[in-house]
Amino acid sequence: MKKIERIGVLTSGGDSPGMNAAIRAVVRAGIHNGLEVFGIHQGYKGMIDNEIHRLKSRDVANILHRGGTFLKTARSSRFRTEEGRKQAYLNLKKHNIDALIIIGGDGSFRGADFFSQEYDIPVIGIPGTIDNDMYGTDYCIGYDTALNTVVDAVDKIRDTAGAHNRLFFIEVMGRDSGFLALRSGIATGAEAVLIPEAETHIDELKKYLNEDYSRKKSSGIIIVAEGDDAGGAYKIAELVKKDYKHYDDIRVTVLGHVQRGGSPSAFDRNLASYLGIHAVKGLLEGKTNVMVGIIHKTPAYTPIEQSTKHNKRVNPDLLNCITVLNAYENNLDFNL
Repeated sequence: MKKIERIGVLTSGGDSPGMNAAIRAVVRAGIHNGLEVFGIHQGYKGMIDNEIHRLKSRDVANILHRGGTFLKTARSSRFRTEEGRKQAYLNLKKHNIDALIIIGGDGSFRGADFFSQEYDIPVIGIPGTIDNDMYGTDYCIGYDTALNTVVDAVDKIRDTAGAHNRLFFIEVMGRDSGFLALRSGIATGAEAVLIPEAETHIDELKKYLNEDYSRKKSSGIIIVAEGDDAGGAYKIAELVKKDYKHYDDIRVTVLGHVQRGGSPSAFDRNLASYLGIHAVKGLLEGKTNVMVGIIHKTPAYTPIEQSTKHNKRVNPDLLNCITVLNAYENNLDFNL
């Protein structure tokens, strides 16, 4: 591997709170180690369009607290083509960029891994996704902030649910994973949590609501991950509504992209800063095609091909927590 003197940094895929903190850390860690750092705007699209500019320390001042990503992010179908990747490579060479740091999730890392092997450019990924579904790290940048956003929203919805004797189905992000739904469900005292990793039994849910739960409370919250196998919050609510007579009303709230926004939490700012520094450190140590994460408070480098979301599993104990925490006398044996 040639000596690394110039590195490029980009954000790709869905944005997450804390990405700016990670960019800031990469830039300042690079400068600290005598490197020049170049920001690539709009992800792989910007790499193809040569939207590449050198970043200095002052360029990343006052971005630590901002959500989103000041480098912007975009999806690029051209990067999936041989011609697009070749143009991206030629633009990197114009700026004499020796290595890349990619802040993003599964799809971004797959593209980075392929590009790195195709053109022999060292790449390190930093996990930035509110889904927290990347294998090789306990936490991804943005997850903690999104989790607190969901908890705050559900707490507010519970107030109005109680005032109007309503049952709310609240849909949160999580197309392929239920980490956000599960943790927020425990934190808000949800009556049930429906996630992609566990089969949803509508009949059991109806039985729980009709025969047991309704005798204990006058309102309720059910958290649904958008990728739940029963079809999402609206479909599940319609299926339940056919036979449900115990509430004055059933409502659905889809939190949507509000979960991605907002100023990052202190935890996400610290995590992003830590991972940004260790991404630069990893490149200087000769590491490539790995994702830098944190496991048991220690930096860990995992091969990108192993870091995909399909390898990270929810803790079965957390699923059981929902049942345990909703137990009443003579409660039905209900487990999602």
